[in-house]
Amino acid sequence: MVTRQVPNPVELLELMKFKKPELNGKKRRLDSALTIYDLRDIAKRRTPKAAFDYTDGAAEGELSLSRARQAFEDVEFHPGILKPAPTVDTSVEILGGPSALPFGIAPTGFTRLMQTEGETAGAGAAGAAGIPFTLSTLGTTSIEGVKAANPEGRNWFQLYVMRDREISYELTRRAAAAGFDTLQFTVDTPVAGARLRDKRNGFSIPPQLTLGTIINAIPRPWWWFDFLTTPKLEFASLSTTGGTVGELLDAAMDPTISYDDLAVIRDLWPGKIVIKGVQNVEDSVRLRDAGVDGIVLSNHGGRQLDRAPIPFRLLPHVRKAVGDDFTVMVDTGIMNGADIVASVALGADFTLIGRAYLYGLMAGGRQGVDRTIEILRTEIERTMRLLGVSTLAELEPKHVTQLARLVPVAADAAGALAR
Repeated sequence: MVTRQVPNPVELLELMKFKKPELNGKKRRLDSALTIYDLRDIAKRRTPKAAFDYTDGAAEGELSLSRARQAFEDVEFHPGILKPAPTVDTSVEILGGPSALPFGIAPTGFTRLMQTEGETAGAGAAGAAGIPFTLSTLGTTSIEGVKAANPEGRNWFQLYVMRDREISYELTRRAAAAGFDTLQFTVDTPVAGARLRDKRNGFSIPPQLTLGTIINAIPRPWWWFDFLTTPKLEFASLSTTGGTVGELLDAAMDPTISYDDLAVIRDLWPGKIVIKGVQNVEDSVRLRDAGVDGIVLSNHGGRQLDRAPIPFRLLPHVRKAVGDDFTVMVDTGIMNGADIVASVALGADFTLIGRAYLYGLMAGGRQGVDRTIEILRTEIERTMRLLGVSTLAELEPKHVTQLARLVPVAADAAGALAR
């Protein structure tokens, strides 16, 4: 029989510790986010629909993005047992310099439309965390402004080749003069992808007010206050604005870019150069043989060609073809530190995060980006410990199995089905 007694208040106090309330609303909001998807939920509540959908969306049916995320979820890890990893080293050498973590911030365009601190928040957070930050050609903070926000850290520049080549050449010269150490030459945007959410929302640069946008803004006055009371958006690479993002891209980009353009940029650029937007093994080998410093396997976050190859699926095939001494990076679909660990295990030297960073930015500005990095750092460290590895160099393909979901139809089988 259970013996009962009158509760002793002193003993009750020992069992119950009341948590001190957090009075800072932003900190309380960000502390409640335990995953990148939590930050996404906060960002969606706080950002007008058109700006959020521009960030969150992808091309056409958004299959490329959903498949990329699914590929990371379709991973089975194989931990080693009795291999203590009380401490882990997440640092890596990439493109001639250090990074405290195996990921950097990817280039994103029109960033201050998502949250007014924009690239300044991203660059500052990256510098504080000891990871690289990449400024987009279509960024809304100048090259010099990013350098000021991250004066001692590693800044990279992403370059589009514009119809007016001299714009691209001048941006290259400015980035070099500002001390940016790596150029990401992007090759997957000869024309803009069909981003249907933007069309349906009437999303334009600059934002145009409609009855729908006004109604959507009513519960989000802070976004409009920030937007209207901070310096106007400026685009280093666009002389005119007015239209959807797709229309602006189509007007600025040149579908005739070629290896000749790459040769010109290589002559202008004194630092490391990597090609971003590579989507097959043959191009990977060709670029290695052409002498570039590395490649980024990427389908532009699913924002260009829908049904494009999944970079994470492509990764082990590219690594096998180009060998161990060529720099291979990967992006698209990363939402968890475990995704980064799996990428490194299958041969990636480094990874880049885009939407994950922007969700944090929309959720809480600079502090939100800090929270993104901290969430991913914690997930990376925990995954490594559970796998029984202390350094990134210990990660190998044996630690990961990619589970089959989308299996290609063999050529002979396809022919049989057609008959």
